[in-house]
Amino acid sequence: MYSIKRTSLKNLSERDQKHIWHPLTQHKLHPKMLGIVKAKGAVLYDEDGKSYLDGISSWYTSAYGHCNDHIIEKVYGQMQQLDQVVFSGFTHEPAVRLSEELIKVLPENQAKVFFSDNGSTATEIGIKMALQYHFNKGNKRHVMLAFENGFHGDTFGAMSVSGLSVYNGPFEEFFIDVERIPIPTSENIDETLSWLKQRLEKQDIAGFIYEPLVQGAAAMQMYAATHLSKIIALLQKNDVITVADEVMTGFGKTGTFFASDQIAVKPDVMCMSKALTAGLLPMAITACSQKIFDAFYSDDIGKGLFHAHTYSANPLACTAALAGLELLQSNEMRANIERVIKSHERFEQKIKGHPMVARTRQCGIIFALDLAVEMERYGNLRDQLFHFFMENGVFLRPLGNTIYISAPYITTDAQLQQIYEAIEGALAIIR
Repeated sequence: MYSIKRTSLKNLSERDQKHIWHPLTQHKLHPKMLGIVKAKGAVLYDEDGKSYLDGISSWYTSAYGHCNDHIIEKVYGQMQQLDQVVFSGFTHEPAVRLSEELIKVLPENQAKVFFSDNGSTATEIGIKMALQYHFNKGNKRHVMLAFENGFHGDTFGAMSVSGLSVYNGPFEEFFIDVERIPIPTSENIDETLSWLKQRLEKQDIAGFIYEPLVQGAAAMQMYAATHLSKIIALLQKNDVITVADEVMTGFGKTGTFFASDQIAVKPDVMCMSKALTAGLLPMAITACSQKIFDAFYSDDIGKGLFHAHTYSANPLACTAALAGLELLQSNEMRANIERVIKSHERFEQKIKGHPMVARTRQCGIIFALDLAVEMERYGNLRDQLFHFFMENGVFLRPLGNTIYISAPYITTDAQLQQIYEAIEGALAIIR
């Protein structure tokens, strides 16, 4: 426990309510926010000194733990050298070095990196690359292909290719043209490929965007790499630009550096954010193959990719990303990832037979279970589960009837056990 000096008699939650509009929040139903004042490792601390294990790495960002000393030291050094400079017409060492180091760990067909500042814009840029690729070549292709129930962000292009109407309902009449296919299974892969072969004859599909192996916002739905590879191969044969949204899955979460590492056919474009900068600063990257870049390389200025963000390639964010890459490739962090994977495997064996568990699944350090009850995505039972976890010192955010874990890689065995016990306790109170 420790004390925090407050600026007034009101606590953070009360002060917050006066001016702040929070994301994913209906404020009439949920007016109060919990004030967090400190974080270290896998633990968050509120203003009263209570601690909470961060079981989802603060939306999949703080993969190496909060306030990681190695990352902080590197960024502090960079702060004294160069803090910010416009990235149009200028470059700098952290961005150049990050491009060099990132290309080394990306699939071998990736050649160029385009900087932006969050996951939604990373996918937005990927969609624009796919559409403009064909426009620049004089082809009239205007349709994007996406999986059902996918989620790719909240900007208009990203919303267009997302399939969760709870986020997108008011805006659907303004979207780009999108057609959807189901995530591939052993039962539907042949039918899906057959449909695609016929659909491709119209030659109007510009790109295909997908979350490789795990659909995050769709309650951690997982599917086989072999099926996805067949779809990507067919589409690439027909010059459809394939865009892998690795915003959630990237940087070790699926057990490999990227989920695309486990898929035989590599994407034309890759979108990254979240754990890219280890949760310290906002930044995103959209990488692409030389083929994509070449379609924009022209004497015609209008064929350039006219997309920019003020903080693109911010030197501090690039430095955080470099430090995160060093950690990701270290023997210690690789061992941590394997340890967490094995711990989840043991917990899955223990919990999958529970009468209140309908289904379990795991991909790398991501573990999910579906409750054997029907419930709304943001309904009362979901809220009760969230508050139960918080009361037991664990921060988990159920997605409807799905409880999932995506904790920092440095979470200790004892801390993992505390998360598991909280989940078992929640199962005991569900009616």
